[in-house]
Amino acid sequence: MITVSNLEIQFGKKALFQDVNLKFTPGNCYGVIGANGAGKSTFLRLISGDLDPTRGTIQFGPGERLSVLKQDHFAFDEFTVLDTVLQGHIDLWEVRNEKDALYAKPDFSDADGVRAAELEERFAEMNGWDAESNAASLLSGLGIKEDWHYSLMKDMSGKQKVRVLLAQALFGKPDNLLLDEPTNDLDLDTVMWLENYLSNYDNTVLVVSHDRHFLDSVCTHSVDIDFGKIQLFAGNYSFWYESSQLALRQVQAKNKKAEEKKKELQEFIARFSANVAKSKQTTSRKKMIEKLNIEEIMPSTRKYPGIIFTPEREVGNKILEVRGLAKSVEGQLLFKELEFSIEKDDKVAFLSRDPRAMTQLLEIITNNEKPDSGTVTWGQTITTAYLPVDNTTFFQTDMTLIEWLGQYSADSSETFLRGFLGKMLFSGEDIYKRVKVLSGGEKQRCMIARMMLNNANVLILDTPVNHLDLESIQAFNNTLITFKGVILMNSHDHEFIQTVCNRIIELTPNGMIDKRIEFDDYITSEAIRGQLDKLYS
Repeated sequence: MITVSNLEIQFGKKALFQDVNLKFTPGNCYGVIGANGAGKSTFLRLISGDLDPTRGTIQFGPGERLSVLKQDHFAFDEFTVLDTVLQGHIDLWEVRNEKDALYAKPDFSDADGVRAAELEERFAEMNGWDAESNAASLLSGLGIKEDWHYSLMKDMSGKQKVRVLLAQALFGKPDNLLLDEPTNDLDLDTVMWLENYLSNYDNTVLVVSHDRHFLDSVCTHSVDIDFGKIQLFAGNYSFWYESSQLALRQVQAKNKKAEEKKKELQEFIARFSANVAKSKQTTSRKKMIEKLNIEEIMPSTRKYPGIIFTPEREVGNKILEVRGLAKSVEGQLLFKELEFSIEKDDKVAFLSRDPRAMTQLLEIITNNEKPDSGTVTWGQTITTAYLPVDNTTFFQTDMTLIEWLGQYSADSSETFLRGFLGKMLFSGEDIYKRVKVLSGGEKQRCMIARMMLNNANVLILDTPVNHLDLESIQAFNNTLITFKGVILMNSHDHEFIQTVCNRIIELTPNGMIDKRIEFDDYITSEAIRGQLDKLYS
């Protein structure tokens, strides 16, 4: 349990948030949400003790242990993978080391024997004899194979280190667990494993994530940082988002009576609760909607970008034909004998256990890469807009933002370009910033604005949510759902695929699977899972 009392954090003369009084209790998972800069990570750092509050206190239950997902990927370079995980329970780690040091002494004394007996008792109480097998189980669940468990951390890749540090945070089932972006660099299978693990977690969890499906799957409550305050709501991210949008519409409908507004909110809560009961939640024990005061539902101050794709013409009968496509990278075969045709209204998600395969396919069909063999043929009516996974080369220039966007527009007038940049939340003097100093999220929004200028009828998207905040992701998702054209994409965002795509094509070195099916049904099909195991083996 975590109790926050009268908390305030101030930087300079400005308070980021103040008068925070909250209690986080066991058996619940709290999703911390808020616009970029609202203070989500700061709030976790205050709870972890990495940052001191301006005023107020944070208390844990007596004898409770706190675990935090570490962000320093080099801190454990000289330790083995398994030992790095064991250090997630620091008391157990220290007891084990002291005990081993005592037994290694050449002049082991009676006093050492007494101390060793005390340590053995504490070690057993902390389930120390099962520690290594439990740590190994966590690592395996997170995709770190047994062959790597005794390797040094410095020999692991960045993505592998992320998984080891996540295993470290989870190790020993701490009483209180803080996770800041835990799904970063995880593939869809590993995210599903983590969703299941946390959904059945009996202690207190606080999590910051840009993955909406993950938040919806694991969170019982939303902790919203807005208006310089932190408020706690029952329900997951989707409930918070839909209720805040409803509240905003009600504020805008000035003539609606108070009784009508209250009835509308009550009907919304009842409808959402019924949907949650029927939905494919990871565990049935989560009660997403508890006691809720409808007066607490407020419109958010967040700004959502205006992402709008308007195809200049409809696609014709012939869209895209791929025949006999094969590609290898650095001597490793990514896919072969790839054959498919794209049809009207197709919204396709490309999947692979090797992310290079998906990117290479999209680079080939956009004519940025050559296949080892095979052909790609586009129809005459097709215009495309491509969002690549790596946009680095686009921003290696000294141009201002408005000059940069003007390169891609037939109309280079400032008024016209300002309209597009305004939709992407760049206003006033922002348009004169140099593009090379933009943040990752700002660059991605620039790339989306560039796409919008094309009026394309086929959108090609390689991991489109990279670097975007929740507001941009939600806006992007909403517009793709209603897009009147074809979408070809690769994404690690479960919600994007589930809500947008009606066809799944998975690439393997030994063939492909092509199904017109919802993503949730695809990943839960035992028959498809069996096919994939054969194709990847």
